[in-house]
Amino acid sequence: MKPQRFAATALAALFTLAACAENPVAPASSVIDAASSSAFSRAANHPYTFTRLDVPGATQTIPSGINARGRVVGWYVQGGVTRGFFYEAGAWTTNIVYPGATATLLRGIGPDGTIVGTYRNAIEPTAVPSHGFVLTTDGVFIAVNFPGHLNNVTQRIMPDGTLLGCYHDGDTMNSMHGAAYTRETYEEPLSGEGYSSLDNNASMTNGGAPGGRRFAGQIFQTYQRAFVIDDGVLTAFSVGTSPTVAWDMNPAGTVVGLFVAGTTHGFVLEHWRVVNGEVTGDYTTINYPNSAYTDVFGINASGDIVGKFRETPTGPFHGYVATR
Repeated sequence: MKPQRFAATALAALFTLAACAENPVAPASSVIDAASSSAFSRAANHPYTFTRLDVPGATQTIPSGINARGRVVGWYVQGGVTRGFFYEAGAWTTNIVYPGATATLLRGIGPDGTIVGTYRNAIEPTAVPSHGFVLTTDGVFIAVNFPGHLNNVTQRIMPDGTLLGCYHDGDTMNSMHGAAYTRETYEEPLSGEGYSSLDNNASMTNGGAPGGRRFAGQIFQTYQRAFVIDDGVLTAFSVGTSPTVAWDMNPAGTVVGLFVAGTTHGFVLEHWRVVNGEVTGDYTTINYPNSAYTDVFGINASGDIVGKFRETPTGPFHGYVATR
């Protein structure tokens, strides 16, 4: 069966794009004031308790996802090599490598512990050398590939086993389309069914709530903007006029991500709704204490968040988990 493409307004099309703009750069003309954004009201003060996460011996640590039990997944750099890790209750499991790959990035984790991510090979012919995989709870790697396209990213896994990600051809933006992969695409890959994609190019869906009605991600419209999808309708939004990316959504619909305001800051968006084409909700800025950069990459059902920070503007990345 040929993969089917859906329009942006079709509910089945609400699926993601890639990790090509994890750290967008603000245009020189940006006027950035998160507090003055008409789209958001400042949320009540919800202080977070931050715990720093550094893989022992690593030069950089980048958490990307967290599930309901508090298991964190991500990737780290050590000796110039990128490998996956997971962390839970103070214990590290490291050196997770897709067979034969030169770089392995764990991106998301489901309620049952199933992990999704991407890997890269030593020699790649395109600008987006990413290929998707599922890592089962039994420790088995399963490749995930959108038929007819060179590269793809598997970013999140939903409770029903649906994967959210994207595909690319030879470039980072113009050929980038959101993609979804049902469980049968990796459990019964020879069927050729279970793939769907989003018509909007240069877009990316990075998380969703169970039920298939609400999703979040990013789309390029002059500059990088976040979006939410509710009942098939995509609405873009920004923090002020800042480049903004939504990186995850938990079962309650809370959205997390980053925006660039001189430096990069994380955000949490709760109780959002769309009114007259505008996204409104309760918005909280997230900054790791005394940091020069903070983002939020993942959120779980309890509202715990994970991401990375820099202590100096050009320093290495360190990870964190934060709880209320």
